[in-house]
Amino acid sequence: MTKMPCLIAIVGPTAVGKSELALHLARDFPVEIVSADSRQVYRYMDIGTNKSTLAERASTPHHLIDIVNPDEDFNLAMYHQLATEAIKTIQQKGKLPLLVGGSGLYLWSILEGWKIPQVPPNPKLRRDLEARAKREGGHMLYKELQQIDPLAATKIHPGNVRRIIRALEIYHMTGQLPSQLWHKEAPGFPIRIIGLTVERSKLYNRIDQRVDKMIREGLVAEVEELVKMGYGFSLPSMSGVGYRQVGQFFQGQLTLPEAIEKIKY
Repeated sequence: MTKMPCLIAIVGPTAVGKSELALHLARDFPVEIVSADSRQVYRYMDIGTNKSTLAERASTPHHLIDIVNPDEDFNLAMYHQLATEAIKTIQQKGKLPLLVGGSGLYLWSILEGWKIPQVPPNPKLRRDLEARAKREGGHMLYKELQQIDPLAATKIHPGNVRRIIRALEIYHMTGQLPSQLWHKEAPGFPIRIIGLTVERSKLYNRIDQRVDKMIREGLVAEVEELVKMGYGFSLPSMSGVGYRQVGQFFQGQLTLPEAIEKIKY
């Protein structure tokens, strides 16, 4: 009897040990890892995103890592399509896909079978909306979204300007309400979720240790090299934890010790 393909997801907070568990399972089972981390998709951003090492990726195939440059557009719809294709490919090989990562939207888009509108970005419209957000404040764009599509607005945090802009972009590009285009459809295979947790004080200690390790391994130099390559601090990719604070250090807004503390907290 042929076994039905399934998906295992390893979820939990930052530094709880998701990647370590995935690599441990890979030693005993025929698995491949599908990253659900919104920052690990970017090339050249290795230390601050805590990617698996090249040796680890050589021993166990990893998907959705190093797929776009830091200045290239990448969104939930693109992730969902690529991750779905990777999972199917792994299953067709008779292996077990492990979905691993800490980006909630990415994880749950797969686990709950979200159907996301494939609307390409409109650079001019996006720039106009970003300019309005800077000029009027992101809360004004949120109010506009509330008027256009109250249901979509309830699913987006008022402070998440990037997602607010994306929802408005979808509306203006299609003429349809984003909430009518988003729906869920159960995946056609069983899903098992492994949730990891640890005592809060221990978790905070692990986060501190991870940040210290990143600094020792060269996070500051990594950010400096990204800037030399032409990747500015205003890019979405550079807004992630670690990169944003080190960027503030380079711009004279924080001392290095202050930046490190902000990364930890």
